[in-house]
Amino acid sequence: MTEEELALEEKEIASRFRKLMRGMKDRMDDEDKDLIKRAFNLAKDAHAEVRRKSGEPYIFHPLEVARIVSEEIGLGPRSVASALIHDVVEDSDYTLEDIERLFDLEIAKIIDGLTKISGIFDMEISLQAENFRKMLLTLSDDIRVILIKLADRLHNMRTMDSMPPHKQLKIASETLYLYAPLAHRIGLYNIKTELEDLSLKYTEPEVYRDIVLRLKNSQSEAHRYLSNFSKAIKKYLKAEDLEFTIKERTKSIYSIRKKMLSQGVAFDEIYDKFAIRIIVESTPSREKADCWKVYSVVTDHFRPNTDRLRDWISAPKANGYESLHTTVMGPEGHWVEVQIRTRRMDEVAERGYAAHWKYKEDSSGQSSLDDWINRIREVLETNDGNAIDFVDEFRMDLMADEIYIFTPRGDLKILPSSSTPLDFSFSIHTDIGLKTLGAKVNGRLVPLNYRLKSGDQVEIITSQKQKPKEDWLNYVVSSKARNNIKSALKSERREIAEDGKEILERKLKYIKVKPSKNLLQEMVKYFNLKNSTELYYKVGMRIIDNAQLKAFMRDQNQGFYSYLKNRIIGRSKKDLEKAKQNEKKPAGKDEQFVVFGSDEQKLDYKPAKCCNPIPGDDVFGFVTANEGIKLHHKNCPNSIYLQSHFAGRILKAKWISNKKREFSSVLVIRGIDTVGLVNQVTSIISNDLNVNIRSINIAGDDGIFEGLITVVVQDKLHLEKVIQQLRKIEGVSSVERRFAERD
Repeated sequence: MTEEELALEEKEIASRFRKLMRGMKDRMDDEDKDLIKRAFNLAKDAHAEVRRKSGEPYIFHPLEVARIVSEEIGLGPRSVASALIHDVVEDSDYTLEDIERLFDLEIAKIIDGLTKISGIFDMEISLQAENFRKMLLTLSDDIRVILIKLADRLHNMRTMDSMPPHKQLKIASETLYLYAPLAHRIGLYNIKTELEDLSLKYTEPEVYRDIVLRLKNSQSEAHRYLSNFSKAIKKYLKAEDLEFTIKERTKSIYSIRKKMLSQGVAFDEIYDKFAIRIIVESTPSREKADCWKVYSVVTDHFRPNTDRLRDWISAPKANGYESLHTTVMGPEGHWVEVQIRTRRMDEVAERGYAAHWKYKEDSSGQSSLDDWINRIREVLETNDGNAIDFVDEFRMDLMADEIYIFTPRGDLKILPSSSTPLDFSFSIHTDIGLKTLGAKVNGRLVPLNYRLKSGDQVEIITSQKQKPKEDWLNYVVSSKARNNIKSALKSERREIAEDGKEILERKLKYIKVKPSKNLLQEMVKYFNLKNSTELYYKVGMRIIDNAQLKAFMRDQNQGFYSYLKNRIIGRSKKDLEKAKQNEKKPAGKDEQFVVFGSDEQKLDYKPAKCCNPIPGDDVFGFVTANEGIKLHHKNCPNSIYLQSHFAGRILKAKWISNKKREFSSVLVIRGIDTVGLVNQVTSIISNDLNVNIRSINIAGDDGIFEGLITVVVQDKLHLEKVIQQLRKIEGVSSVERRFAERD
């Protein structure tokens, strides 16, 4: 670069830093200013020779992350300083000890939580999951780690255009799987929405562009409509002497896509794309009354959809979110979503946990969020499984809808949807959960696998003699309950195994046999067990009794086990020879359809059962642990999960041949039930298109039908032709290809 270009860069860096400091001026004293300046100078020095993929100086990234932390999340000087140096340890020679020496232990701990794990991992271990767990381990000490990480992820997503497509897909999938739900749970709704929209941009670029274009084309009409609707609302509210502001908005790109998929409808059929937010000025003592007054005014003039009322003021969400949501029929026959909240509630909704600090004394939602963080802390403390299991369980808690359950004294507990009395008992206290004998719901005895509903009042019956059972794991949905049950079962199993070891050694000693390592290995193989611990456990449980031990010793003496082992090895060799002979046989001309990797190699693969890709589909390969390469459709329900956990095992793939071969695909067909519809459908598929129907199941209810049809086609184009013809049938509203649910 020329000296002039470098000078311009230095000027831009200085300008961005000044802008950051201006945004912080009301929240820092001289000591804070010095802290942020020192952090900036360290980051600038550490990243001096580094550039981003876009070519710009790397220091732009920490500066932007610090700005997001300050302006969009609303954190203070120490968080901003930490954001400026969040990549220093990971990307330079500075160590955590250096950070502690130059700043303090508190900031060093935050940076540690933000620093990725380095080193070589086994293929079976997901590095992404390990890093996510490491970051969450700091949650119980300092939630700022999560908030800064979300800011870091947001800026990376905003600046991802210059990255290669496979990197874009990996990062976007990981964001959609983990970080967007996390932002939602913490209450950062704006950040959550932007992360979802940007993720869709890279996971489904064509769909994203289509929705953006459609929204752009309808923007002027939407603005006109919402403006007229808002004017009417303003007139009615002013007549009641209410102070308020109104924000107009349309649904996010991702939420529109989600609705299109869940309802099986096109863009034009999404009925509530319009939304307004009414923010009422109120005092803490009148917040609830004022919100319901606004609701009353709105519904006096516009007919509400009673099924769409959501009251998160009486019972705030676990992340502290408070608001009234309703959907009303506006002018010209359009449904409009109306959100009603106070100024304080709006700031909490915009800035999540950070805003709670400001309103801590006034907000009942703070305790709800603290409860959630305590639950996460408990999950971290009780989970000793692998990182992938932990992340999946954590995400399940993040994504679950919430239900509101009352204790016998009327205290409120927030639980994941589909929770059972066992989940409820563990939410009260681990000891109560472990001793749960039964439960009463609304005064009536129910089984422990009973699914609770919002508003239920639950009483737990305990017994000191009760112990957790294996089948309890099938009843619970919350991570806390599941992990505590696993831990208790493992502890009990360990105690039984220790007793079993003593029993086995005593029995072997009685028949004058020394329990050597080799003998124990032979016993493990003989009883078809995993290890010696399982052997001891089964002896302790009397599953392996004296008769079986005598049979083992008898077979040992007769050399039976050696004979059996040789037979198995011999059979394995025979199978291996047979497999080699099959490999030598010439493959049919239509065996290879896909090439993998940038060098387009022909490799053996199996189509994944979850999505059944067919020629012409956008596909990718996934290297499994035991079954070779599985071929998945790009929109497979497992796609986001695989990309977020195992990006290193994803292979680029594409079809190179279109030779005739048969593939089965499932179609979902919906519409208005008419006489002779099934005959018309089967006639078009079988007679007009000459396509074989493998199965058909169509059911009608109140004049509406929905059905599944499994057809056998040659490729994607063939399938699309079938879909197009079916859509032309009178009364058919939608025909979509269905993929299986995620494993």
